[in-house]
Parts: sequence; structure tokens; C-alpha cells
Amino acid sequence: MKKGHGKRRKKVAAVLLILLAALSFWLYRGNTAIQTTRIRIGGARIPASFRGFTIVQVSDLHNAEFGAGQEKLLGAVREASPDLIAVTGDLIDSRRTNVEKAMDFIAGAAAVAPVCSVTGNHEARTDQYPILKKRMEEAGVSVLDNKGVTIRRGGDSIRLLGLEDPAFVNPDGTNAENAAVLDARLKEMLKESGEYTVLLSHRPEQFGVYAANGVDLALCGHAHGGQIRLPFAGGLFAPNQGFFPKYSEGIYQKGRTRMAVSRGLGNSLAPVRIHNRPELIVMTLS
Repeated sequence: MKKGHGKRRKKVAAVLLILLAALSFWLYRGNTAIQTTRIRIGGARIPASFRGFTIVQVSDLHNAEFGAGQEKLLGAVREASPDLIAVTGDLIDSRRTNVEKAMDFIAGAAAVAPVCSVTGNHEARTDQYPILKKRMEEAGVSVLDNKGVTIRRGGDSIRLLGLEDPAFVNPDGTNAENAAVLDARLKEMLKESGEYTVLLSHRPEQFGVYAANGVDLALCGHAHGGQIRLPFAGGLFAPNQGFFPKYSEGIYQKGRTRMAVSRGLGNSLAPVRIHNRPELIVMTLS
């Protein structure tokens, strides 16, 4: 009997070890294997020359590393053959800021396509952001702190706008206070623009502000896909949205305004993603 019990214990231990190894591999892959999500954005307001224009959105890297010198991430970006790379905030993490890791990605990305960037709340929290901003601009990045650029192609043009994160004004601002800040800035930037408008802004919870101002397409991050994604229920928790956030990933629409929310690439306070792989969005205007 004792020998039988011993054999059963060994079998149970072996099964538990196999399950633990499988779980560990699943968690590891779910936090390191980049998922490329391809999206087509149509609309009558998109100029003819911009049909087929491809934007790669990179959000919430949080100083995560994907291969030496970010080679895995850069490889995924190169494979998409983008016309523009849009960075929508939290390139660094205020808890473990590493400008060099951020620049590994930026330098490589700038060699692939033009790069435009906006800040997130983590850039607002660290005194190293001015250093990063200077180095990004030296690398040729257009840092859109409440300003815009016109992109021309084949005789047509679109307007690309960027909002500085409201945490630079009020680190503890409520959603209503942040909305007032962003609304005032958007009204100023949009008052003379009738072109198709692409907005880079870190905050998806402010979708109502973007729609009210007639933005055509907003690119956002911040929600980390809800960090933990539950079958049928979606994301579990997102900053500034709380539990079961309304805007955690994918495409949303209000009137003519569409918003693409990236699940992001890295982690911050919560160190592990569950059922929520790091995401690179490849968006094609059609």
C-alpha cells in the first residue's frame, strides 16, 4: 500500500509540475509575444491620395524590452511597412525610467518611417522627460505637444494633431477637469482645419471630447486592454475608467469620429498581463 501511495504522489507531483510549466509558458508568452492587429479605416472624408496610407501605433511601452535593442518590436514595425509611426504615450515608466531603452526603439523606428509622438501620464511624472524629448527631437521625431502637422501626399493632405497629457497641468485631475483642458486645446487647434483629422492622445476615456470636436480618427492607449481580459466580459480594470472599462481595446465610433484604443505593449504597476498580449496596431486608411 505504501508503495502504491508513493507512486500516486509522484504522478500527482509530475502532473502539477507539467501544469505549472504550461501556465508559466502561457504567462510568459502572453507578456512577451507581440500581437499585430490590422485595422482598416474607411470614410468618405479620407482624401483619395491617402487610400492605403498605413499608420503603425505604438502605445504604453513602459520601458519594456522586446529583444536586444528592441529588435523584435522593430521587426514587427518594419514588417508593416508603415507610412507613419504614431507613439501614443507612456513610452517610459515613471517608476523605472530608462531613457536609453526608450531611445533604442525611437532610433530604430525613425529609420523605418516618420515618427510622431505624444505624451502620457508617465512622461508627466518624471523629471527625465525633458531629456527624452530633446533626444527624440534630435532623432527626427515630431513631438506634438498641443500642436499639429500637415501631411501631404499626391496633392491631398490630412491634419495630424497631438494632445499633451493633461497630467502635465494637473497630475491628479478628475476626468471632468481633464476634459475641460483637452477640449480647450482641441478647439484652438481645430478652428482653422477642414481636413481629415487624425488625433494622437493618450486618454481613451475622453472619447466624448474628441467626438464633440469633430475629430475623424483618434489614436489612444492608457487602458492596457484592461490588464486582465476575461472571456465575454473584456478588460477588468483601466486607469481613469475603473472596473470593466468602456474603452479598453479596439475601434469605437460616435458620429463621424472613430477611436482606436491600443492594448499597449508594456506593464506598469500591475506586472503581468493575463489573456492580453502586447499589441501593435497597424491601421490602413481605405
